[in-house]
Amino acid sequence: MSKNLVIVESPAKAKTIEKFLGKDFKVKSSYGHIRDLKKKDFSIDIEHDFAPIYEIPADKKELVADLKNEASKAEMVWLASDEDREGEAIAWHLYEVLGLKPETTKRIVFHEITKNAILKAIDNPRDININLVDAQQARRVLDRIVGFELSPVLWKKVKPALSAGRVQSVAVRLIVEREREINNFKSEAAYRVVALFTTTDDKGKRVELRSELNTRFKTKDEALSFLEKCKDSTFSIESVTKRPLKKSPAAPFTTSTLQQEAARKLGYSVSQTMMISQRLYESGLITYMRTDSVNLSSLALNAAKEEIEKTMGEEYVKTRNYHTKSKGAQEAHEAIRPTYLSNQQIEGSAQEKRLYELIWKRTIASQMSDAVLEKTTIEIAVSNQKEKFVTVGEVIKFDGFLKVYIESTDDDEKSEGDSKLLPPLTTGTTLELNQATATERFTQRPARYSEASLVRKMEELGIGRPSTYAPTISTIQNREYVEKGDKEGQERTYNVITLKDNNISQTTQTEITGADKGKLIPTDIGTIVNDFLTEHFPNIMDYNFTANVEQEFDHVAEGMQIWTKAIDSFYKMFHPDVVNTLALRTETRVGERILGTDPKTGRQVSVKISRFGPVVQIGKQDEEEKPLFASLLKGHSMSTITLEEALKLFELPRQVGEYEGKVVTIGVGRFGPYVRHDSKYVSLPKEFEPMTVTLDESIALIEAKRKQESERLIKTFEQNEALQILNGRFGPYITLDKNNYKIPKGTDPKALTYEECMEIIKTADENPKPVRGRKTAAKSAASSKTKASAKAKSEEKEKKSTAKKTTTAKKSTAKKTKQE
Repeated sequence: MSKNLVIVESPAKAKTIEKFLGKDFKVKSSYGHIRDLKKKDFSIDIEHDFAPIYEIPADKKELVADLKNEASKAEMVWLASDEDREGEAIAWHLYEVLGLKPETTKRIVFHEITKNAILKAIDNPRDININLVDAQQARRVLDRIVGFELSPVLWKKVKPALSAGRVQSVAVRLIVEREREINNFKSEAAYRVVALFTTTDDKGKRVELRSELNTRFKTKDEALSFLEKCKDSTFSIESVTKRPLKKSPAAPFTTSTLQQEAARKLGYSVSQTMMISQRLYESGLITYMRTDSVNLSSLALNAAKEEIEKTMGEEYVKTRNYHTKSKGAQEAHEAIRPTYLSNQQIEGSAQEKRLYELIWKRTIASQMSDAVLEKTTIEIAVSNQKEKFVTVGEVIKFDGFLKVYIESTDDDEKSEGDSKLLPPLTTGTTLELNQATATERFTQRPARYSEASLVRKMEELGIGRPSTYAPTISTIQNREYVEKGDKEGQERTYNVITLKDNNISQTTQTEITGADKGKLIPTDIGTIVNDFLTEHFPNIMDYNFTANVEQEFDHVAEGMQIWTKAIDSFYKMFHPDVVNTLALRTETRVGERILGTDPKTGRQVSVKISRFGPVVQIGKQDEEEKPLFASLLKGHSMSTITLEEALKLFELPRQVGEYEGKVVTIGVGRFGPYVRHDSKYVSLPKEFEPMTVTLDESIALIEAKRKQESERLIKTFEQNEALQILNGRFGPYITLDKNNYKIPKGTDPKALTYEECMEIIKTADENPKPVRGRKTAAKSAASSKTKASAKAKSEEKEKKSTAKKTTTAKKSTAKKTKQE
């Protein structure tokens, strides 16, 4: 029996730590939190200082019993969850639920999983930091209050099944406001003049020099006038200026800078970066990955120095101590770095190797010498004009940290004016003009947020903390308030005026502008929810307010504030807004936009959010004739759709012809555009437009669906038609009464008999295990129970609603009232 029980929050972490400890230690995993607020209940006791009401989830009860048993047998229990607030709360919940005692319990923390770090932590245990626990509880309670009180407001005023969150709503606001800036942006044109000169350098060699005018002309006439004057001008070098320039390396990675750089250099999403870095940390390869500190330990500084001297030389070493700029640095106390800087490469998946290499290079570069450059600026005078041509070039004299790493930015596309190597020239040298081109250029609209740039903006505003960036961005996409997608650009013409051989020519060329790939775009429902919350809950949606709340959590973590007082202050401000907003009555539905009048019927045409998404409506609810509805197509937006585009939607469903004696119809339903034939539906792929798809294209889609379905069915049985063997995403499986069962490896699905299938089902039901991507019988039973409960509640609600309506109808004699 082991004398010591170590509890961590993940099995991967447990496996790594167990290698470093002797036989007297047993390492177990809690698999995250072992208890939490109840999922479907408010679980906050407002009347008793906002006391959270915790429960142990059903799927954790067996684990808790096992941990209790192991703890009772151990002489000492070591709580070794992560060192941030979430980790501290996990340790506290373990202490409370397992009934541990102070004299036989120790809390240990470490920011890297190495033998030295683990043994050092055991030599230096501490108590659970209740301030950190309270800070985590404060965040959890506040977010539960906001979610549970705001969501019903959205259900009633906007659309059922919506939800709202404190940090998520503000993140959506950033994206909505940026989209509006883009839509309202008016591009302004100007003419950029670039000239190509030739001359002889100081060694008598003919060289070319490309230079840009230091002025941009607002009109075509101004540009033409300048080029006309250039015909008779002489050009000479007025000045050559050289000055030394130094570039310093970026600080080691924090959570947000790692997320940003991994997106730019590797194309990883924010959540992908966190998942991969979690694996690297739990394998003992990097330090803790949720941190806003740029500090490196003295051990890491010495290791970096040794590695640089060994691989590149002493002249490349420059030890640097970085300091965290963030006021509320709340997580680990060191930047993200490799645990062993001597390991340039690791074993692992391709993704893990690439992210590790990025972290290694950034860490090493941060401790390297500055890059030394020489910047040269050449000014070229035009004899009869005040404007000057300017050329800038850079030469690297000593590469320093650039030998290893160059930091990326969100604007990494190279411009035509980028620095370059210049020929050796002297003041007074006469230049010969080969060609001058005035190109019409346009001011650039604001860029849409990528996941990386949104993280940077949130950090800049103080919204959220290292542990919340990735979940926030995932949540707003999962709730379909924001989508990561592509935007097609629009074709634009521009003028090019060229002076060559003393002749001026003009051409018109085209380019695509406004195209975006993989950027965050607000959906219609996201925009409407944002506008509603901004109007009725301005405090919740205020950037400064959200940042101040984060600072209050920091104060709680530092022991400077009592968490319940912070929550009480917030609730007294927030709850009255909820009550007042629920009581509001509006004539139009939230987000409804009137487009105009239908010329055929004279009825009002509007666009609004329905139960199944954005729709165009012809008519009003209170008219005798029922309103007509049409779903918006992909690419349409409630804020920009025109009356003409809206009316065109009512041409759907449309018949495109007949196939096999049955009509083929194109329409748009709850799940998007479709082809309907013989009472069967085929989804219309993205590349097809519902308004233009042809009969031949529709037939091809129908046949493809038939082929897919025929290949899906492997076998049926006469004894029970509901029993089938099907081909699924993860291979063949058995299905019966909407329950799916995994077929054992090595079994030929075509050879299975009815009796063998029933035996597999019986075994699975007796030993239920979740099957990836499929619903098991046990899950299905639980799901059915939940659905039955939900149905009962819904029926009860419907009865109450009907009774209420009947009472209202009896009381009202003037007119019938319709509840929105």
